[in-house]
Amino acid sequence: MEVSFVLGNGFQPVSCLSTTRPAKNSKHIPATTFATPPPQRVATRVPPNGTEKRSGAPINPTNATRNLPKNLSASSKARESAIADIQDSTELASAISRSGEVLKAQDLNIVLRHFGKLNRWKDLSQLFNWMRQHGKTNIASYSSYIKFVGRDSNATKAVEIYNSIKDDSTKTNVSVCNSTLYCLIKSGKFESGLKLFNQMKQAGLVPDIVTYSTLLSGCTKVKGGYIKAMELVQEIKCRKLQMDTVIYGTLISVCASNNQREEAEKYFNEMKSEGHSPNVFHYSSLLNAYAIDGSYKKADALIEEMRSAGIELNKIILTTQLKVYVKGGLFDKSRELLDQLQALGYAEDEMPYCLLMDGLAKSGKVPEAKSLFDEMRQKKVKNDGFSYSIMISALCRSGLIEEAKQLACEFETKYDKYDVVILNSMLCAYCRSGEMENVMKTMKKMDESAISPDWNTFHILIKYFCKEKLYLLAYRTMVDMHKKGHQLEEDLCVFLIHHLGKTGAHAEAFSVYSMLKYSKRTINKTLHEKILHTLLAGGLFKDAYVLVKDNAKYISESAIRKFTTTFMRKGNINLINDVIKSIHSSSYKIDQDIFHMAISRYIEQPEKKELLLHLLQWMPGQGYPVDSSTRNLILENAELFGRNSITEILSKHYAVSKRY
Repeated sequence: MEVSFVLGNGFQPVSCLSTTRPAKNSKHIPATTFATPPPQRVATRVPPNGTEKRSGAPINPTNATRNLPKNLSASSKARESAIADIQDSTELASAISRSGEVLKAQDLNIVLRHFGKLNRWKDLSQLFNWMRQHGKTNIASYSSYIKFVGRDSNATKAVEIYNSIKDDSTKTNVSVCNSTLYCLIKSGKFESGLKLFNQMKQAGLVPDIVTYSTLLSGCTKVKGGYIKAMELVQEIKCRKLQMDTVIYGTLISVCASNNQREEAEKYFNEMKSEGHSPNVFHYSSLLNAYAIDGSYKKADALIEEMRSAGIELNKIILTTQLKVYVKGGLFDKSRELLDQLQALGYAEDEMPYCLLMDGLAKSGKVPEAKSLFDEMRQKKVKNDGFSYSIMISALCRSGLIEEAKQLACEFETKYDKYDVVILNSMLCAYCRSGEMENVMKTMKKMDESAISPDWNTFHILIKYFCKEKLYLLAYRTMVDMHKKGHQLEEDLCVFLIHHLGKTGAHAEAFSVYSMLKYSKRTINKTLHEKILHTLLAGGLFKDAYVLVKDNAKYISESAIRKFTTTFMRKGNINLINDVIKSIHSSSYKIDQDIFHMAISRYIEQPEKKELLLHLLQWMPGQGYPVDSSTRNLILENAELFGRNSITEILSKHYAVSKRY
């Protein structure tokens, strides 16, 4: 089991890891990223004609009358009083009913933002609904409300509000659209955000740089994010929008998270050439790109550049530098840098230790990794379970199963917090040691903790059940894995197919083959023939026919002959003609004995007269005349099928035979 579940795929920014991490459809579970947050862009500004500015501090009601004529002061003071009444009221409905009518949309927006900043979600929603019912909304109302809803992690509601907007000019306003897209991206719904973005453009949205910055930020966390990011960059250029430090920072981060080191460097240098000064976010993102292949010389040069620019080497930068050293195999320098982090108070959590431990373990230096693990425990470094996961996995890979099991038991005893990574490590240790009881307890713990099994969980269990010769249990686990949308591993599937076939579970073996075939991947061509033999052994002739029909070009002539012969004798008589035609269309020359077997079966069942006549009529046109023995068999039973029809058809066969 790979320890990179814990640390991500090398390019991920170093992080303080949370106790839950999302699973990937690969062998790695990326850690929650820990990098300098990107610079926050000032929101799109909208004109004051009913759509006041979105950014900046909320308007202070006490200053609302400063520049107003004296004859308007009374009205202004009334509005100030009404705003304060609604903001401070413990009975919001009464306050809105009492004071809402004297307020305009821009006044109510002040209250709206006040509730949002205080996370008063219920009051926020109640006020906005009242504003809509009484026609006191403007563009800023929708933009602010949707964005606050997104901060409450309610992307679905944000989209519902957006879709409910009737006015086209409001619906395509860039500020409103940006707020809606922000909600989707923040909630991890990148594909939905991209789809909605395209719909917005079709409806008339003219995107600005904030729009693209929002979408690009989502590219760091999705599969194929780099390609999608490049498409967005092309749009930026086509629209002649000016790329700024925020866009460049996001692009460098996207490149790093998608293993595109050279592209990350290109955008970093391009940004500087355009006169933009890099900040700590740009440097940390580029350092993460250097961690992809351990480019420690470039990382050192970048650190020197930061020092020259007067940028502080904070915890994030130094920990990312450690990550580069580890990836480059510089374990002595890594140890020195870890000591420096400790001296600065930057190693209070386990992450720096985990980086070095993982690198040591994967380089075969398990004793050194174990020594560092023991040192970390002695110093009572804050532990979230990742260090245990690393060591349990390393010990399992090294065959030190008993030690791995003891460490798993120790974690269970000491800690009452679990996530899928540590549970997978424990599961691996128990499976390797063959302790079924502990395996079942771990799975029960996962279920009780409402932790969803990931690809690694299923893979560990299937291999374990196969090892214990519990092939049907392994099959059921694989079915569950497939239903959850995880990618099946071909070698494991082939192994399971073979043993299911040997134990007589032919239908289950074919089911595994089907799941593998239709899981959108290319499979080894030899597998088609292997499963054909399994189907024939299990008497699953119809499934065998479908397999041959779809994959004849990958199956040897001897296997096709075996299938055809077997089907003529034992297959569904109603499909015999279809099978013969399918074999013929695959450029396989059908032998006369195949036709003899087919015709013999039809003669045994006179009620299949039409099928026999159809076959006999089809054969001459394809250059297949019956041979003498088959001809005699047909003539002996001609009365069953109509002598005149048979005689006429056989005359055609005779004419064809003269030509060959």
